[in-house]
Amino acid sequence: MASSTSLHEYSYSNESAGIRTAVLDVETVGHNDPLPRTTTVTRSGQGAARNRNRNENNPKLEEGVFLTWEDLWVTLVSKAKNENGSRSRSILQGVTGYARPGELLAIMGPSGCGKSTLLDALGGRLSSNTRKTGKILINGQKQALAYGTSAYVTQDDTLITTLTVSEAVYYSAQLQLPDSMSKAEKKERAEITIREMGLQDAMNTRIGGWGSKGLSGGQKRRVSICIELLTRPNLLFLDEPTSGLDSAASYYVMSRIANLDKTDGIPRTVITSIHQPSSEVFQLFNNLCLLSAGRTVYFGPASAANQFFSLCGFPCPTLQNPSDHFLKTINKDFEQDIEQGMVGRTPTEVAIDTLIKSYKESESYQQVQGQVAELCKQDFGEELEKRSHAGFLTQSFVLTRRSFMNMYRDRGYYWLRLAIYITIALGLGTVYQDLGHSYESIQARGSLIMFVSSFLTFMAIGGFPSFVEDMKVFERERLNGHYGVSAFVFANTFSSVPFLTLISVIPGAISYYVAGLHKGSEHFFYFACVLFACMMLVESLMMIVASIVPNFLMGIIAGAGIQGLMLICGGFFRLPNDIPKPLWKFPLYYIAFHKYAYQGLFKNEFIGTTFPSSDQGGKTSSLSGEHILRDIWQVEMGYSKWVDLAILVGMILLYRVLFLIIIKATEKVKTITTLLAMPLNKRSMQVLVNPSSPPVHGGNL
Repeated sequence: MASSTSLHEYSYSNESAGIRTAVLDVETVGHNDPLPRTTTVTRSGQGAARNRNRNENNPKLEEGVFLTWEDLWVTLVSKAKNENGSRSRSILQGVTGYARPGELLAIMGPSGCGKSTLLDALGGRLSSNTRKTGKILINGQKQALAYGTSAYVTQDDTLITTLTVSEAVYYSAQLQLPDSMSKAEKKERAEITIREMGLQDAMNTRIGGWGSKGLSGGQKRRVSICIELLTRPNLLFLDEPTSGLDSAASYYVMSRIANLDKTDGIPRTVITSIHQPSSEVFQLFNNLCLLSAGRTVYFGPASAANQFFSLCGFPCPTLQNPSDHFLKTINKDFEQDIEQGMVGRTPTEVAIDTLIKSYKESESYQQVQGQVAELCKQDFGEELEKRSHAGFLTQSFVLTRRSFMNMYRDRGYYWLRLAIYITIALGLGTVYQDLGHSYESIQARGSLIMFVSSFLTFMAIGGFPSFVEDMKVFERERLNGHYGVSAFVFANTFSSVPFLTLISVIPGAISYYVAGLHKGSEHFFYFACVLFACMMLVESLMMIVASIVPNFLMGIIAGAGIQGLMLICGGFFRLPNDIPKPLWKFPLYYIAFHKYAYQGLFKNEFIGTTFPSSDQGGKTSSLSGEHILRDIWQVEMGYSKWVDLAILVGMILLYRVLFLIIIKATEKVKTITTLLAMPLNKRSMQVLVNPSSPPVHGGNL
């Protein structure tokens, strides 16, 4: 026999917020009913009224995603002990809740309460130094957050600043949507998504960033949301989408999010963490999860939260935003007094304990428990199906075009460096102008070659900030499964080739011909090829550093230090036979690319030439280029200059492959670290870290 539970919603009024909610009916819910139903009407018509007769009026809800979490604990594990002598600290403490299609769930609380941690736990994005226990189910069962069915919008708008809105969204559409869709269909999907977020008037506006004007903060946030909506996900996570926005921009962004199901007809489950919404934004919430120090203070309809606080002895003052009142009441960082509703002063800790105890004894708590239990028992059919995205070739081509356009438009990426290289090349040409073929020119030619192949390429570390920005965009898109690591490495390599060619040919020609180095087009071609290879090697090295040290200052210091060590033992400042054998000769001398650049360029310059020797007793003699290479520069003559160039090209490939391996290994290490941080009896469960292996929810994690 089916039992029933009464569901009561509280009514409250707040004239300042323009909200007045009245409960019209109380329905009973049997165990065989798919979902509890309430009938609530608001004056604004934007909030809880969307909950009415959900399954009956919207049969598409069966296609949506029901997400439940029960007794969820998240613990941060650190190397140092805290004040209690423990190495762990609980961020979430036994929270329980649910999210349903067509509803907007807001996770609120003061700073440090666990909002983002809860969102990361549900979205499968917890860091490797955390441990998670509890039960998270999707549609009542343990399954992966399949690509295309869920999306996560981070708090930071990590976008390519040189692209316009339409370009950013369209490029992303080409990457995320399958090859079975034509370019016209992908472009139409991108334009529809842009219009859904109200960005049609800014389609041709560049996103903008440091040093260049572009979109406003609210528009950038909507672009980030647009990119994640291209696959039409059923489950959408947003980490503080209103952070840094004014009240008007916050309302516009949240209203677009709340009404997404009306624009595209998809019953979308939306979960967002939000810090301090305005009264208008608060009206948009269907359900509210209020946290304090990792514990649930309230979970239920947002329209009933005010009455809950009033019944607990903490009523919201007239003409005050309810969300402000809630946060002030449960924020223990400043120990503010409760201004109204209490006699005397109530410490914040006491107020929080009172609210938590009242919530656990309330019917709202019983409703949440019953709702979670009902959703866990429901049969929602097959698991979520992973959607396909573009293939490797399409991804590589699109990423190459996008990266090339970014490099072309960003003046600081290559153009400023090209101008500086030309200036230095002019300086080199004038300082070493017309070297001639005197005995003194031997040393001068060697010094010029050394400077070009060492210090000119050393300046390539100036592009490190741009590399870091590229890595940030890659990490965001990679976590959301937009494309693979191999496609990114391929595109990053080939998109830079035209610019490095310009940098190698133009400054190289100036310094080569003005100084009067070895004549002949073949010799200059080799000179430019070695300069190009050195540039590419330094950029590859800095990409490796950027993947390990994603910090501007530390990365530049690390990259400069590595090149400095290679420069010391490259074979110019200290000739090869004089380099100490332990460490410096073996292996650093053979690892440094400067060795092969020096020797290749020396062979290119001196083979086939003769120079007069120094006077000895009034007699003069000539020195062959081979003699100079062997006895003065101590060059290895057992192979040709083209072998040195081939070694440089091989080192480029090695560095790029190493860059690929490091990125993939980082993902694997995070997975292993997470498993090792879990209790032994829990390690059989899969934990999200690797984007190529989607997060699995369910069971005791």
